[in-house]
Amino acid sequence: MRDSTLLPELISLAAENDPTAPALTYGKATLNYGELNEAVTRFAGGLIGLGLQRGERVAIYLEKRFETVVASFGAPAAGGVFVPLNPLLKAEQLAYILRDCNVRVLVTSPERLALLQETLPACHDLRHVVVLDPADILPVIGGLNTVRWRDLLAAPPAAGHRVIDTDMLGILYTSGSTGKPKGVVLSHRNMVAGAKSVAAYLENRAGDTLLAALPLSFDAGFSQLTTAFHCGARVVLLNYLLPRDVIKTVEREKVTGLTAVPPLYIQLAQLDWPASIGEHLRYFANTGGRMPRETLETLRRHLPGTKPFLMYGLTEAFRSTFLPPEEVDRRPDSIGKAIPNAEILVLQEDGSPCAPNQPGELVHRGALVGMGYWNDPEKTAERYKPLPLHAPGREAGLVIPEIAVFSGDTVRMDEEGFLYFIGRRDEMMKTSGYRVSPTEVEEILYATKLVGECVAFGVDDERLGQAIQVVATPPTGGSLDVAALLAECRTRMPAYMVPGGVEVRDGPLPRNPNGKIDRKSLSTAWVEQNTR
Repeated sequence: MRDSTLLPELISLAAENDPTAPALTYGKATLNYGELNEAVTRFAGGLIGLGLQRGERVAIYLEKRFETVVASFGAPAAGGVFVPLNPLLKAEQLAYILRDCNVRVLVTSPERLALLQETLPACHDLRHVVVLDPADILPVIGGLNTVRWRDLLAAPPAAGHRVIDTDMLGILYTSGSTGKPKGVVLSHRNMVAGAKSVAAYLENRAGDTLLAALPLSFDAGFSQLTTAFHCGARVVLLNYLLPRDVIKTVEREKVTGLTAVPPLYIQLAQLDWPASIGEHLRYFANTGGRMPRETLETLRRHLPGTKPFLMYGLTEAFRSTFLPPEEVDRRPDSIGKAIPNAEILVLQEDGSPCAPNQPGELVHRGALVGMGYWNDPEKTAERYKPLPLHAPGREAGLVIPEIAVFSGDTVRMDEEGFLYFIGRRDEMMKTSGYRVSPTEVEEILYATKLVGECVAFGVDDERLGQAIQVVATPPTGGSLDVAALLAECRTRMPAYMVPGGVEVRDGPLPRNPNGKIDRKSLSTAWVEQNTR
């Protein structure tokens, strides 16, 4: 089987190998690789028929469904760039992205298009809107050509523009510190190398079934497609309403691999897991932040024969580290070592390597390093920087600089090379002269078993510099005794780490579009409510 270098080849080469193998399941329907590849090819031809030029952006505003996947791979097959839009975003947020990256084609449903009709005329580079069936009457939107999905796929076949693996492939928008999302630009090489790397250490293979529970606009969510297609596995698309829907789908579809973020795992750990799941679920993988140890231990009790993979990544470089399952008992707090085909460094502010266990910034080098932030040279220069000449892997005779991702995350590396996450620089709390990671506080709170979900953050305090504030929900089926919780904190934490206050809320806590607990919105709301 030939090796893939461009994203659409993950599907086309799998179709060459076995066109009848199941590729995608949505609801009760399944597409095999031959059918999926044909749909991708026809969609690409339709875009060429619309006049799409090389590198032009195609935005996809849909929930997880067959057409979302076809458009995501079909736009690059035409030589364009796909821009997945989180289906939870509102009209103004979407309009900002469409204008920011000069989207030329929008793919959406009739229902979602109705929410955007007033904002689309202000998106001056937008020319075409592809509307999913059924669309009995296409809306008239000034200056825009609207076309039905079925008509686009019926266009005459046409070859896509020539592209190479270092060309731009997609723009994934993440939340930004200014309130405006940042567009992370990724190449074909970034995503294909990432798929091969992740599939290697997760040991994905044909016959696997992966559950796509995370948004496809989230790099870890889209990774379920790329890793599966690389090895000819099947992906089940799930738009779940309740955490219990995830467990039901894992059981019904005999899922072998599940990847999720800590807030979802916290909820899943509190539910009953049918014993039969352990017969087919080979692994569960965590990304998007450290999983609380109590949650990890509960999941392992539910799934004693299932391998846990603890991972760390950032959209700017896709995925950076993983902890092998055999190391989890010895070092459950570690984020592991570098994934295949990547090198992870821990550097001081002057660019020199840190000593063992000395905190420093996690820096990622290699094939997965992205192409920067779209149309934002200032933020790109902050995060994507040349490696210092004396950094590992850089020799003095190399004239062309190598660009690496400086994550902004503080970590330490032990004597054996295992990494431990300390906190994000912009989230670290400074209290009583100590730097405290909010995740460390949250880890201890979860260990008390007295909270359901929680988030910690620092608030200005004249005496302490910052006081530690916590927002928490009661445990499932119980109530939250704040006095008892703080008493437990005093026995488990040094005095400077004990929260100054705990606000109790009904769950679940608000999430950002990628499913992570939204620490920023919670802290901002708390400050606004308590400083009036």
